[in-house]
Amino acid sequence: MKNPLLEKWDTPFEMPPFDAIKDAHFALAFDTALEAARANVAAIAENPEPPTFENTIEALETADHDLDRLLGVFYNLAGADSTEEREALMRAFAPRLSAYSSEVSMNEALWQRIDALWQRRETLGLSNEQARVLHLTHRAFRRAGAELRGEDRARLKAIMERLSVLTTQFTQNLLADEREWFMELEEGDLEGLPDFLIAAARAAGEEKGVKRPVITLSRSLIVPFLQFSPNRALRKRAFRAWEARGANGGETDNREIAAEILALRHERARLLGHPDFASFKLETEMAKTPQAVRDLLMRVWAPAREAAEADAKILQEMLRADGINDDLAPWDWRYYAEKRRHAEHDLDEAELKPHFQLDRMIEAVFDTANRLFGLEFRPLDLPLYHPDARAFEVTRDGEHMAVFIGDWFARCSKRSGAWCSAFRSQQKLAGNIRPIVVNVCNFAKPAEGKPALLSFDDARTLFHEFGHALHQMLSDVTYPSISGTSVARDFVELPSQLYEHWLEEPEVLSRFATHAESGAPLPEALMRRLLAARTFDTGFQTVEYLASALVDLAFHEGPPPEDPMARQQEVLGEIAMPRAIAMRHATPHFAHVFAGDGYSAGYYSYMWSEVMDADAFEAFVETGDPFDPETAARLERHILSRGGAADPETLYKAFRGRMPGPEALLRGRGLLKA
Repeated sequence: MKNPLLEKWDTPFEMPPFDAIKDAHFALAFDTALEAARANVAAIAENPEPPTFENTIEALETADHDLDRLLGVFYNLAGADSTEEREALMRAFAPRLSAYSSEVSMNEALWQRIDALWQRRETLGLSNEQARVLHLTHRAFRRAGAELRGEDRARLKAIMERLSVLTTQFTQNLLADEREWFMELEEGDLEGLPDFLIAAARAAGEEKGVKRPVITLSRSLIVPFLQFSPNRALRKRAFRAWEARGANGGETDNREIAAEILALRHERARLLGHPDFASFKLETEMAKTPQAVRDLLMRVWAPAREAAEADAKILQEMLRADGINDDLAPWDWRYYAEKRRHAEHDLDEAELKPHFQLDRMIEAVFDTANRLFGLEFRPLDLPLYHPDARAFEVTRDGEHMAVFIGDWFARCSKRSGAWCSAFRSQQKLAGNIRPIVVNVCNFAKPAEGKPALLSFDDARTLFHEFGHALHQMLSDVTYPSISGTSVARDFVELPSQLYEHWLEEPEVLSRFATHAESGAPLPEALMRRLLAARTFDTGFQTVEYLASALVDLAFHEGPPPEDPMARQQEVLGEIAMPRAIAMRHATPHFAHVFAGDGYSAGYYSYMWSEVMDADAFEAFVETGDPFDPETAARLERHILSRGGAADPETLYKAFRGRMPGPEALLRGRGLLKA
């Protein structure tokens, strides 16, 4: 059988030939690519020539090129358009990839070559970028157990293989719970719901094969339902299902999996000489220590909780005014906050949403990138992995920069959330390789022939993920390992969160927030009310986020909890979590932390980056022009193009001249007292 995954891709921009790739191709291609990678690594380790940067470090950078190419396709498809066969392949691939990773990092001959180069690094005549790559490679091998021996080495290998199985299982359990649950609505249950939500619920019902509108656990459906449904019993039922993802008992329950993951991470850290996993993980981040993280989070927690408690009193009074003699609950907050926003700011989501058409917001994202960085976007008619996905060529001054894929609509085969990934990353080591970048979101898909409408938060997500995409598109480094978003976890959110600021610029809104039916621009008075309300309910938003970040930190600092759910409740008690607010991500569905190591002991990083993004946008504000070309050029030169080519603090100081404090963040969230 001809296997396109094993051939050269003679396609425009060397795009994956999606129309030719079948699930049946992946297993053979994986076996072939994995063996090729093993052979390449063995050749490097057994090279009789003395180690040089070129024959060891550079050779390692390209050793698993074919495997990276294959996995770039597979994991993007598995996340955005899952099938039973792809899920089975994920379970099969995970332990084998972990074993391969351990084989490489614990290859004694290879480690000796890398360590020899490290010991004489000052005599090698390396460029700054090469010195950085050597530093990161040496550190990665050491942190992966290269210095371990005997039983410790074998145990670490077993731990990593088991973790790969558990994190894959956690992800698939969560997807199964999200895919299976839905709540049918009678016609009377639609009372009070805006037209856009009714249309989305009917479309979801069609997708589920039922004749009624339904609410699913997609954020684009359940959040507006909690905002608008006056039926408290239905709100409670929907919220409870949303909260219970991964904790429903049976085969998809994630609670015991989470406990085992935490125990294994702690053991891993101890084997590598660290007191706990948080200390191990944060060693390579900007924060460096758990105490530095806690200091920032708690500095923001106090004013955020105070603001949330003040808001809760107002919402409680609104609940009682509706004749409900009960305490304000998490399934009430969004409903009464929406009513309050309408009363205090004259903002109605149903009035606002028709102005935020997906297509117009995509234009806004592209236009902003053009004004800041000179990028241009041309639609491409190419085979993609799903009919909903769209592709664009990205150019600057006629030069090809990237292919950008947008996959914006929710579907049952897609995991929840929003993310940026790459089918291929930028590098120069193997030629001038330009990236193929994808943004994946879960916006409600409209009925046939109707425009897709976004909430303002949805539009913010669109800008956020495109900020990550810019980090990939504008990358200009030689080595794959430091390309694009290959940076410290608490630095990676800086470009994405910074890009969100341009959504709130009046000139962007006046041009692109046009009404879906009349085409009229967002009325100036409505825009003023929208921007005036940007800090509305930030107490709630900050508290639900910080609670999750503090629980994540507590899970990984000190001995692992035997019962993560009990530890979660202890932490919430210690910080005096407001009763009417739930964590943004409770343990059984905390995919950031348990679907992989990425954000484990690192969920705080959104706030760490926000300290910088708030300060970075002020660099534009200080010029009097949010599109100031010199500031944009400096941002690209020192941050967006550099990837991981230097320490993040060095990059930020090169852009801004100093590191920021949290004042701009607190001011931006409306939490800084005068």
